[in-house]
Amino acid sequence: MSSTEGPAAPHIADAARGNWVDSRAPAALRPYLHLARVDRPIGTWLLLLPCWWSTALAAIAAGSSFPSPALLALFAIGSFAMRGAGCTWNDILDRKIDGRVARTRNRPIASGAVSLPAAFAFLAAQCLVGLAVLLCLPRFAIVTGIASLGVVAIYPFMKRITSFPQVVLGIAFSWGALMGWASVFRAIEDPALLLFAGCVVWVFAYDTIYAHQDKEDDAIVGVRSTALYFGRKSALVVGTCYTLTVVLFALALSAAGAGPFAYLGLGGFALQLAWQVRALDIDDPARCLAVFKSNRDAGLILFAGLALDTIVPALL
Repeated sequence: MSSTEGPAAPHIADAARGNWVDSRAPAALRPYLHLARVDRPIGTWLLLLPCWWSTALAAIAAGSSFPSPALLALFAIGSFAMRGAGCTWNDILDRKIDGRVARTRNRPIASGAVSLPAAFAFLAAQCLVGLAVLLCLPRFAIVTGIASLGVVAIYPFMKRITSFPQVVLGIAFSWGALMGWASVFRAIEDPALLLFAGCVVWVFAYDTIYAHQDKEDDAIVGVRSTALYFGRKSALVVGTCYTLTVVLFALALSAAGAGPFAYLGLGGFALQLAWQVRALDIDDPARCLAVFKSNRDAGLILFAGLALDTIVPALL
């Protein structure tokens, strides 16, 4: 990856353009779609999956025949809106840093394509969509969701003051592991807490992988991360975290009374994580991005197992 003093690398995700947003979306909307990362949905998936896991796990515990379609749809809409809001908030605060980093220098605010007042207005609009979704949930889940806002708000500051901003990101991106259970049972119980803990460790690991794309530029501009902190030990740390994730998820399944299909899904999830550790090359930014993105596939494998654990018994 090029440093901030050299030319931008031609295949860096945020710096490159030419995807469907640029070729098909109305020109006036393109900067805002890029600001919300609509062209790169991996962040939405990673925010959504803990919500879906929690909803499915609650369905297992409740003896339902399928995870609530209404909740799954609401969480999908909410994750899309709030991931966009989070990216907008992050870019507002990081606009000066982004302009000095090869991968992020073409982001809409850093490049001047979106003004600061327009960015704040766009942020408010996305938050209103998230609020509308939240108000469709039971009161306990609404309060649970509101409690996450402080964590989301402070995350962009963490990279300036700690080498472990991924811990705060893990808490923010894992909150959905509480939301599905809270929406079904109007409470937060052991299965949800275990799932949440496992998600935090999972996010910590995959975002360490992601951070290796920026380690050279981060060192130059003074941004801190686990990629810089762990360095050559990152693969070992990621593997250890993934192992702990699987253990915590297994405990969550056990606490919820899950059946064989849930554990089969967890097994597939574990195998995919093992592949990530084997495939990881921390000196290859493109490989880091590909391995990072594969967490969507791991998450969908686990969700499929959890969903089948409710569907199959209902059909027999």
